[in-house]
Amino acid sequence: MKRKLSPKLILSSLLLLPLAGQAADRLNVLCAADNDWCEVMRNAFEKETQVEVSMVRKSAGEIFAQIRAEASNPKTDIWWAGTGDPHLQAAADGFTEVYKSPQLDKLHPWAQKQAEISGFRTVGIYAGLLGIGYNPEVLKQKKIAPPQCWKDLLNPALKGEVQIANPNSSGTAYATIATLVQLQGENEAFAFMKKMNDNVSQYTKSGSAPAKALARGETAIGITFQHDLLKETVAGFPVEVVSPCEGTGYEIGSMSLIKGAKNMAVAKRFYEFALRADVQSLGAKASAFQVPSNKTATIPAKAPRLESVKTINYDFAKYGSDEVRKRLLKRWDDDIFSLPR
Repeated sequence: MKRKLSPKLILSSLLLLPLAGQAADRLNVLCAADNDWCEVMRNAFEKETQVEVSMVRKSAGEIFAQIRAEASNPKTDIWWAGTGDPHLQAAADGFTEVYKSPQLDKLHPWAQKQAEISGFRTVGIYAGLLGIGYNPEVLKQKKIAPPQCWKDLLNPALKGEVQIANPNSSGTAYATIATLVQLQGENEAFAFMKKMNDNVSQYTKSGSAPAKALARGETAIGITFQHDLLKETVAGFPVEVVSPCEGTGYEIGSMSLIKGAKNMAVAKRFYEFALRADVQSLGAKASAFQVPSNKTATIPAKAPRLESVKTINYDFAKYGSDEVRKRLLKRWDDDIFSLPR
């Protein structure tokens, strides 16, 4: 004899099932931070929300190119991390969504300004200084003095010993071009980069790749963000970090919602999650030495502070604009990348 289920039990069972045609919450994220930090963020968000997260790590320039190519049918919901210049260009081109977080007043002024100049289509999530890294063992073997300034990178003894990323794929490298232009003037900066090309062995795809090459002893000099260099130093590799004597630029790592995102409600949950102080403090678990944008987040002890280094007055609005970025990248392709090495 079959046992009848009570109506109450049947109703309770139905409530536990997903509605017909309803998909589980999911989120598609493009991440431009170091892979370890991307994984920390993905795992923490999944654990807290039970949302399934698909996260792909790419350089900021690659992400911008993908978002532009997919603009008519976005496959990404949110872009987390990476230098602010391509985020600002994506905002200017209308590829990202206007969103003003209720947590905005909890952020440092530089992070709030990033949101304001974008029309609230992006927001600052961390800051990081550009620097020069060197491997003291390689330099000692070659009897070359460690660099202290940008001008030292033109030393003929460094031929084939400098690595920097390609600015077409790397936001780090574009920030370096913008820094040199603001320090020296455009024509002078391109003349400098033309001379430095004689010493460059490789223009890497990723902005952090020169730091990893330094750690392996594959190059003597790497130009990248100081937090990427410090990660290798803390891991025990022979990597030293220099803030150039003439002054240096910095990034405001940013976050943007993609216009037309298919999972916008969940993307906004991640956006708010990523701005919280406790979540930004998780970066230390991934040896991420950037300065968090939330005023009450814990700053890693070894993170270089903006106030302790000679920095330029970086014009994020100008160098994040579509016209200036495209023009500088084209000039770099024509004047620098085309040169023999």
